[in-house]
Amino acid sequence: MNGADTAWIIVATALVLFMSLPGLALFYGGLVRARNVLSVFMHIYAIAALMSVLWLVVGYSIAFGGEGALWGGLGKAFLANIDAETLSGTIPEVLFFAFQMTFAIITPALMVGAYAERVGFGFVLTFSGAWMLLVYAPVTHWIWGGGFLADGGIFGAVGVQDFAGGIVVHETAGIAALLIAVFLGPRRNRTTPPHSPGYVMIGAGMLWVGWFGFNGGSQLAADGGAAMALTVTHISAATASLSWALWERIKFGRASLIGIVTGTIAGLASITPASGFVSPVEALIIGALAGVLCQEAVNFVRNRLHIDDTLDVFAVHGVGGIFGTIMIAVFGAGAWAAQLGGLAIVGGYTVAMTVVLIFAVKAITRLRVDVETETNGLDLSVHGERAYEMNS
Repeated sequence: MNGADTAWIIVATALVLFMSLPGLALFYGGLVRARNVLSVFMHIYAIAALMSVLWLVVGYSIAFGGEGALWGGLGKAFLANIDAETLSGTIPEVLFFAFQMTFAIITPALMVGAYAERVGFGFVLTFSGAWMLLVYAPVTHWIWGGGFLADGGIFGAVGVQDFAGGIVVHETAGIAALLIAVFLGPRRNRTTPPHSPGYVMIGAGMLWVGWFGFNGGSQLAADGGAAMALTVTHISAATASLSWALWERIKFGRASLIGIVTGTIAGLASITPASGFVSPVEALIIGALAGVLCQEAVNFVRNRLHIDDTLDVFAVHGVGGIFGTIMIAVFGAGAWAAQLGGLAIVGGYTVAMTVVLIFAVKAITRLRVDVETETNGLDLSVHGERAYEMNS
C-alpha cells in the first residue's frame, strides 16, 4: 500500500460524492420550477442511498469481480473476502470499491435532469437500481474491469480508451436519459424559466471542484498523471464556459449565467474520457469546441427533435462524453476503430437494455404522475413538503 496514493483517493472519493450531494442536486434543483425543487433533491438523495447499497450487494462484483469477457461474476458480492488489508494496486481494495461507488451513484443521478417535474418516484428508484446493475455495472466491467472492450480485448492490445467515464458514465446516462424523456413525453408547460439561477451557479461550482476527484482520482495514484488530469480538466471547463457564453452572445445578443455554467459542465463532460491522455493545449481545443457543440446539441434536441429532455442531459453529458471519446483518437492517444467501436457497442447495448427496462418497470409502477400532480408540483403532491413558504 502506498500512503500518498491512498490519501489522495480518499479525498477524490469525497469529491466525487460531493458532485452528487449537493452539487448535482443544487444544479438541477435550481433549473426546475419552485414547486418541484424538493422532488429533484429527493430523487438524487434517494438514488445515492440506493446505489450505495446495491453496489455493495452485487454491483461492484459485476463490474470488478473477475476478468470474464462480459461480467465480473458474483465472487465479490457483499465484498466477500475483502478486508482492510486487501489491496487493489497500491490502495486498499475497499477504498477502490468506495471510489467506484461514487461513480455508480452519479451516473443514474445524471438522468434525473431528463425526467424532472413529471416522473413517478417509484419509477425513479426501481428503474435506477435495475439500470445500474444491468447497464452501468456490465459496461464498467467491459472497459475498466478487464472485459472484452478493455486492453487486450476485441480491439487488440490497446482497447477502448476511457480515462474517467466518457463512455461508461456520460454516454450511457445521456442515451438512457433521452429515451426516458421520449417515453415520458413533454411537460405540459415547458416555458417556465429556472426558479433559482443562483442555485444553478452554486451547484455548477461544486461540480467543477468535485470533478477534480472524478478525473484526477481516476489515475488511482498521487502522481504527475493525476496532476495533469486535474489541470486539463480545469482548462477544458474554463474554455467551454467562455465559448458557450461567446456563442450565446453571437446568436442571441446576450450571455446568460445559466448558459456559462452549462458550458462549464459541457467542458467537464467532454474532457472526462480524455483527461488522462491529452495536454493542456489539447484540453483548450476540446473545451472551445465543446461549448459550441453542446449548445447546438441542446437546440437540436429541443427545437428539431422536439424532445423534452428537461435539463438537457443528453445534449450536454451524452454529446460531451461521445465528443471527448472521439477526440482521444483525433489526438492520437487511442485507435479510431476502438474508440468508435466502443461507442457503438455501448450505445447499442444501452439503447436496447434501457428500452426493455422502461417497459418492465412501467408495468409495475407509474412512469408519469397524473395531470393534477404535475400541475400542483411534485414537492407537495408526492412528498408532502414545500421548498419555500408561500407567504415569505
